[in-house]
Amino acid sequence: AVQTGKRLDLVSARGEVETAVGQDAGLSPGGSAVLGTMVASASYIAAPATVRTGLPEALRILRDTCPREGWSAHPGFDGLVSFWMERHLMFRRLLTMMTDETAALLDRNADPRAYGARLSRLGGTFVNELHAHHQIEDMHYFPQLARRVPEIARGFALLEGDHVALDRHLGGFVAAANAVLRTDPAGAGVHEAAGRLATTLAASTRLLDRHLTDEEDLVVPVILRFGAEGLA
Repeated sequence: AVQTGKRLDLVSARGEVETAVGQDAGLSPGGSAVLGTMVASASYIAAPATVRTGLPEALRILRDTCPREGWSAHPGFDGLVSFWMERHLMFRRLLTMMTDETAALLDRNADPRAYGARLSRLGGTFVNELHAHHQIEDMHYFPQLARRVPEIARGFALLEGDHVALDRHLGGFVAAANAVLRTDPAGAGVHEAAGRLATTLAASTRLLDRHLTDEEDLVVPVILRFGAEGLA
């Protein structure tokens, strides 16, 4: 399992460090605010386009008995499953927001100082919340779910491997974001640094989107079929 106890913090434009502080639901104050603006206009359920092949055959059978389009109507959806999907929605939306705002900066349609403040807040929330999410999955949820359905345990091992790869991508994202934040917003170098960040964001989005889709396809059918008792 990936060691996710470390903190990857973003330094703000003033050289301060922003960290996420957990609340009752596991969201930081910034994460809670961001999620609140997202959920009204986005679906928890729609499957992203990037899907991995080669997952355990037992998973295909489980998915067929509990298809994605029926999840939200299932009596077991509210609670842990809906919370899990909300977390995934938050991660996807944060990446989309940072990607769109970086593109606006590169097109000279955004103020560099305002962009830096937003990048520090959104990026700090993204990194800290994703690390916390992976940590509780590796240490708590995945082992318990694998014991419930041993025939798809290989799928959970694959997800843990994804966490290792994502940890490297997050390190690259933090380095690229900090390079933008440490650059004089009034100078030409900020756009060059933002271009490198845009490349990093695109790679991270592809990997994370595939990982979250696979994770949903493993976790949600198991919880809906066997219940969330003992997991939360």
